[in-house]
Amino acid sequence: MTRERHRRAWLAAMPLLFVVLWSTGFIGAKFGLPYAEPFTFLSVRFVLTLLLLVPLVLLLGGDWPRSPALWGHAAVSGLLVHGAYLGGVFYGIALGMPASLAALLVGLQPLLTAALSGPLLGERLVPRQWLGLVVGLVGVALVLGGKRDPGAALFEGFGMAALGAVLVALVGISLGTLYQKRFCAGMPLLGGTVAQYLGAGALLGLGALAFETREIDWTPTFLLTLGWLVLVLSISAILLLMTLIERGEASRVASLFYLVPPATALEAWWLFDERLPAISLVGMAVAIAGVVMAVRGRP
Repeated sequence: MTRERHRRAWLAAMPLLFVVLWSTGFIGAKFGLPYAEPFTFLSVRFVLTLLLLVPLVLLLGGDWPRSPALWGHAAVSGLLVHGAYLGGVFYGIALGMPASLAALLVGLQPLLTAALSGPLLGERLVPRQWLGLVVGLVGVALVLGGKRDPGAALFEGFGMAALGAVLVALVGISLGTLYQKRFCAGMPLLGGTVAQYLGAGALLGLGALAFETREIDWTPTFLLTLGWLVLVLSISAILLLMTLIERGEASRVASLFYLVPPATALEAWWLFDERLPAISLVGMAVAIAGVVMAVRGRP
């Protein structure tokens, strides 16, 4: 009986655990970026992830994409969902954007995806979704307004380049989500993830070759951070997600994603003393409410 209670408690905690683990990706960027440039950091992460993930797919008897075309579509979706997304987030944080603000901005992905699904996929938005888009934008305006510092730079601690990089991440993951929905139907989870990581790794590797020195300071902090991002996020979180989907918990995970920005804000405050003004915290709550309205407003 005790074992059954423990099992039920573990299953109930799995969705929240997944979201908490996901939120630490932004914290990992803060820990690791002092020791490696962003594209170099991510390129090493993807190489190590692929070296572990490919044998894991073989060991678990997982399927691979069924055709060269599906391999190509999976790679393109990975280039957008992982490459542009992580590249933009890491680059923005490297330029000084707070991890909590980066998490909030890319957390608006459901809003942008809903807005683009009409012209790109022919889906219609219901009035509640349009209201969610407006509310979300108001929340972002409050957050960014709270960071204004007219006496110094446009934004305290970071500039427009950092903001632009994170917006590229937001657009990348939104377009990647729509691309995957249209062209990657039937893509196996683990085998498809390998194809996605190959596409993302190629993009980030080219970025490291073209724009960075590719020097890494292999400190214990960097190694521990890299190990966490590879083993916990890129491998364990994917396996956890696969388990949740098999148990029919995907919708519950999606709703808990709304907790990623505040979870990241708490972690960044505790670990790095990152502080957002009160108006920015209010704006974060408003933006999350807008995302909830846009997503739950789907017919």
